[in-house]
Amino acid sequence: MMNKKQKAVLVRIIITVVMLIVLHVIPTGGYVRFFAYLAVYLLIGYDILKKAGKGIRNLRMFDENFLMAIATVGAFALAVYTKSGDYLEAIAVMLFYQIGELFQSIAVRKSRKNISDLMDIRPDYANVERDGALVKVSPEDVPPGSIIIVQPGEKIPIDGCVSEGASSLDTSALTGESLPRDVKAGDNVISGCINLNGVLKIRTEKEFGESTVSKILELVENSSSNKSRSEAFISRFAKVYTPGVCIGALLLFLLPPLVRLFLKLPPEWGSYLYRSLTFLVISCPCALVISIPLSFFAGIGGAGHAGILVKGSNYLEALSKTKTVVFDKTGTLTKGVFEVSGIHHSELEEEELLRYAASAECASSHPISLSLQRAYGQEIDRRTVTDIEEVSGHGVTAMVDGTSVAAGNSKLMEKLGVPYADCHSAGTIVHMALDRQYAGHLVISDLVKPTSEEAIRALKEAGVTKTVLLTGDNEKSASEIASLLKIDECHSSLLPADKVEKLEKLLKEKSPGSTLAFVGDGINDAPVLTRADIGIAMGAMGSDAAIEAADVVLMDDDPLKIAKAIRIGRKCLRIVYENIVFALSIKAACLLLGALGIANMWFAIFADVGVMVIAVLNAIRALRVK
Repeated sequence: MMNKKQKAVLVRIIITVVMLIVLHVIPTGGYVRFFAYLAVYLLIGYDILKKAGKGIRNLRMFDENFLMAIATVGAFALAVYTKSGDYLEAIAVMLFYQIGELFQSIAVRKSRKNISDLMDIRPDYANVERDGALVKVSPEDVPPGSIIIVQPGEKIPIDGCVSEGASSLDTSALTGESLPRDVKAGDNVISGCINLNGVLKIRTEKEFGESTVSKILELVENSSSNKSRSEAFISRFAKVYTPGVCIGALLLFLLPPLVRLFLKLPPEWGSYLYRSLTFLVISCPCALVISIPLSFFAGIGGAGHAGILVKGSNYLEALSKTKTVVFDKTGTLTKGVFEVSGIHHSELEEEELLRYAASAECASSHPISLSLQRAYGQEIDRRTVTDIEEVSGHGVTAMVDGTSVAAGNSKLMEKLGVPYADCHSAGTIVHMALDRQYAGHLVISDLVKPTSEEAIRALKEAGVTKTVLLTGDNEKSASEIASLLKIDECHSSLLPADKVEKLEKLLKEKSPGSTLAFVGDGINDAPVLTRADIGIAMGAMGSDAAIEAADVVLMDDDPLKIAKAIRIGRKCLRIVYENIVFALSIKAACLLLGALGIANMWFAIFADVGVMVIAVLNAIRALRVK
């Protein structure tokens, strides 16, 4: 749908066309014809003339409004001077220019809608319970640790953890994912999601200003301030090009007649004035000035709709040149949650061994202990567990149902004198002994995300020539992940400073003209995200520091979106280059024809408005993300 301003322009266009048809049907002449066509000209072009006058007043006249005004007023004056009565050309220039501007305005509004859809995630209020009643308050007034209530159909206003209730969440505005996400007590939820059915009680973990929705809105609002090199080039080009063509038009009007006078030939001032006016109309650079920023704007909007937030068109351009992608492991390619992935060398039933392990570890909040309790999945009767003793750096011992249980690493088995079986799987190994008899071991590992393998394959299909893994994990675990995912290069046991050092080396090794992207999610990744040519952060569960340092944020933590972001960047830049080459080629050819007197004003209209419409049509293709 069009806004009021666009509708007003459309009405003016329709009235102008109707009046031109009437004037064509009803023959007029002399002053009646002049004033009738002048009225039509002012109806369709008064705003252009007003902008041109304002530009001249502010000494900033060299823009498309100035070119349109001087060319059409000149054409109108020429028709009066030659007494031809042909005022249609001047009106047609204004008419088709307004049609082109309307078309461009609708295209911008369409691309802006994709971004404004993201702005709709801003919550209007938060529900807090006071004296047994729900009270709506501003999200900014809710401190961390508060309990808020989100009813069906409402947006989650602040990041937090579900303390009570279960529901499905619509996360499409944030992640681009159409399938709802089920949540229950104990699950973390992020602001901006829409609660679909059940009532949720949420304990807030952040202030509104630090929550996901607030960060996203800030990124979106600031994205247009970071211009790409292509946009900067067009701005610089227009500042030189516009006065250049004005001087060219003036010389075209003056020099040939003066040379003809010198050669004692008729000067033909009227003919060369017409050529110079045509030259001005042809030269209007609006196709470039409008379509290039629109291409990037559409690209950012299309990416945002797919759950990829790009902080500026310069980063979209950098994405298009990515040839090396460097990954963190935990939380990026893996889930970042420890789970029991295997049980080996045990004669007991799996559930029985898990019961002993979870019971012995029931008093600990260590991630390994919690993973054992989750794997068991049943309530532990703590009355059956006694004599719990934590052996620092080794594991834990306890009595479970009268059975002596030891759960820990190989050092604990050696300390207890229990022979154990080595494990060749990557991950944390928890050896189990029952009454000092070896009962097998459990493998606890950080599971690979379902799309990680496909993500690496998609990157290589998208033209990325090198993938690298930088992680603080041990060599065995890192090598297994790298081998599984077919990552080209792997560096393990790295501290944050070591990651920066390795990245510096990779930056020196990359091919000239290409960019290096680093993908991470943790606080320790922030220095590397900042140092890389382009930093990509996991936005759903990533740390605030990583999201702040990154140039691109993946809202659903899906590594498969990296290849999509690169493809969007490349498509966008390809469209930009297509528009630059197309517009400049057509302009150059038409300017030459105009200078030689071959192209008339009607031809100039196509060169200006036609090229702009085609370039804008091409630019809005960047909105479509497959």
